[in-house]
Amino acid sequence: MQTLKAALAKCKIVPVVVVHDIAHAVPLANALANGGLTVVEVTMRTPAALDVISAMVKARPDLVTGAGTVLNATHLQQARDAGAHFGVSPGTSPALREAILASGWTFIPGCATPSEAMTLADAGFEVVKLFPAEVVGGLNMLKSLASPLPHIKFMPTGGVRLDKVAEYVAQPNVAALGGTWIVPPALLEAGDFSGIEKLAREAYEAANQV
Repeated sequence: MQTLKAALAKCKIVPVVVVHDIAHAVPLANALANGGLTVVEVTMRTPAALDVISAMVKARPDLVTGAGTVLNATHLQQARDAGAHFGVSPGTSPALREAILASGWTFIPGCATPSEAMTLADAGFEVVKLFPAEVVGGLNMLKSLASPLPHIKFMPTGGVRLDKVAEYVAQPNVAALGGTWIVPPALLEAGDFSGIEKLAREAYEAANQV
């Protein structure tokens, strides 16, 4: 967790990416890092995901690379074997929670309600993912939770756009902000890594102006 915390101290933005082609892994990692970002979440939604994670870790050790959409113990082990620095889940089943705790691996488990967040905090998790953030209340939800649950830090993800970045990262209970807009599928499929770097730079600047 210390490695992840150090990276997030430089920039709270975590691009959430879906990569189908292993050939995109290294240029994508370069584009994100060159744009100022320090962390990336590669979702395990494609057959190439594990190879992409491995390639990114090797090519850009300065980019803390995590595995997203980790749903069970098998996914968790696969992600760790691929070299992922941390894991993320959209929600947290009891079985997944136990597997994470048994592994001792850095992990940001998902939740959507105060009760789920409290349960995860009681289990020892320092940061939890609020998902889908905009659907479950977004900024209003985070502001409402800040006073009664000041010990819980969140990574809101889902539906967040660039124009809300500054307000999100300014919230005292936001440890990180997940964003899918930074790597649009159309730009990735077209190999437009300069365009992705531009979006990464815009996100970095929006997050670091506060």
